[in-house]
Amino acid sequence: MHRISPIPLTVQAFADFGDVVEASPEKMFSINEDTTNRFHDLASIDVERDEGRPMVNIFRGTPYPFPLTIRMMEKHPLGSQFFMPLDPFDYLVAVAEAKSTVMPEDVLVFSCSHKQGVNFKPGVWHHPLLVLAEQQDFLVIDRAGAGENLVEQDLASPIMVDLDENNPQGRLEPRPRPVSYTHLRAHETLRYLVCR
Repeated sequence: MHRISPIPLTVQAFADFGDVVEASPEKMFSINEDTTNRFHDLASIDVERDEGRPMVNIFRGTPYPFPLTIRMMEKHPLGSQFFMPLDPFDYLVAVAEAKSTVMPEDVLVFSCSHKQGVNFKPGVWHHPLLVLAEQQDFLVIDRAGAGENLVEQDLASPIMVDLDENNPQGRLEPRPRPVSYTHLRAHETLRYLVCR
């Protein structure tokens, strides 16, 4: 069995596989009378091959059993596939270069912030969603249309992903969800006063 440790997701490290989508200051300019910051042209959506069209979806992922083991990979030869997390949880992405077959030693695993999305180039091998929280939603843009756009391959040997040994569940700690002032006031007691 192969073992692999996740590495941080960066634009440079991910460049062979696609785009990292994040609110980078280099891509920002102001619009709407300076009331909005636009982070511009963040991903190359490529879905028009063989009369394909873009399709917008929400995927809801749940974790694989622990210890996390990668046994297969998939690719979409006719279009890119874009994932942006909608919940404040970090997640993992497993990828390998776009070639005819994938071997365990080809696979890299990236640790992704909840503020980062990814866009796989057409034909890039990747694992289905690798979420670490109990449940996580993603905005997904991929290809709709005719043609065979899914290739799956079992790996010659499984890959165990080494996660933080200090976290026995093998999951990154979820960030707390924001709570409104009104919600806090609803639970206010004499012992726990909300600052005014």
